[in-house]
Amino acid sequence: MKKAVPFSFNFIFFAGMASIVPYFVLYYQRLGFNGMQISLLAGLPPLVTLFFSPFWTNLADRTGWHRLIMSMGALMVIIADLLFPALTTFSVVLFVVILLNIFIAPLSSLADSATMHMLTGEREMYGRIRIGGTLGWGVASPIAGALIARYGLKMGFWSCAALFVLILILVQGFSFGKPEPAETRGNLRDLISKRHWIYFMSYAFLGGVLLNSTSNFLSPYIAELGGTEFHIGLVNLVAALSELPAFFFGNHLLRRFGAHRLMILSLIITGIRSFLFALSPTPAFAILAQVLNGLTFAALWTAGVAYADEHSPAGLKATGQGMLGAMTFGIGSAVGGFLGGFLLESIGGRGLFLVFGLILVVGVAIVFLLERWTPEK
Repeated sequence: MKKAVPFSFNFIFFAGMASIVPYFVLYYQRLGFNGMQISLLAGLPPLVTLFFSPFWTNLADRTGWHRLIMSMGALMVIIADLLFPALTTFSVVLFVVILLNIFIAPLSSLADSATMHMLTGEREMYGRIRIGGTLGWGVASPIAGALIARYGLKMGFWSCAALFVLILILVQGFSFGKPEPAETRGNLRDLISKRHWIYFMSYAFLGGVLLNSTSNFLSPYIAELGGTEFHIGLVNLVAALSELPAFFFGNHLLRRFGAHRLMILSLIITGIRSFLFALSPTPAFAILAQVLNGLTFAALWTAGVAYADEHSPAGLKATGQGMLGAMTFGIGSAVGGFLGGFLLESIGGRGLFLVFGLILVVGVAIVFLLERWTPEK
């Protein structure tokens, strides 16, 4: 059970995400929203995640309400997905999107924290649990693409809602351990003041910027290149399949490189992939470039979760994962969303991925040099 529950959670959670996340920008475009409105819808929710992911996870660490908080998040996903097909105005869509992100913000971080707790003694096997998410995304992506192409975007929302009913059930099987007493719980202020943690958060931020550019803007770029919903589903399938070996052999990658070096390596490869997207003459070339996804997202997240668990003090394990999620899918995604919406409208998808590739390469170089020049005492 200690492996079956988190594996199943990851499979169903990411199957639900695959049903609708790649199509959100298309949903906004089909409602007639302009570039500024799309930028706001893509950029504001990650800022909500930036605040609420560490808020909820820290609250869970202090109170032991991990399952309750996760249950509220799953329920909100169900409600929001049932509402989206009926919405038409920008203000209402924005309100529901923000409300959704307030409650979904801690789900993945709390699941990762529970997984690491339940894997006590073999935590390096996290990747083989997280591979369930890759399988879920890979299985659901082509199915969702075909259903949406035939019946419209409402099928994506309804499918996601149905899957999250199962998530609500699975959450009850997670184990987090007892809350750490206040006198032995680590100090959050001490953690965030350490240089190694600041550099780690900087790498997570850069990863978030690029991950957002792919998840939100690769679909319209595929369409810009002449692709269809089928191509969008296929590019997501290729991305998922490429993650399988990276997650499965994540324990070997961690032993070979260590969490820190693996994270830097994955960011460099992410930048290379962004340049390949920018050079894509056809949807097929962009789909081929997605083969690198296993060494981008999968390696990056395996390294990030391992580093956060290793360096978070007692009683703040979920908080550490929440901070990783907030920096990656919060502020990093917010910057990627705001900038990406503007770039997509002004210079198109090709220019967008070229700019993001340059941002990542320069950013990683700066953080790496600062790390070398100003080591922690």
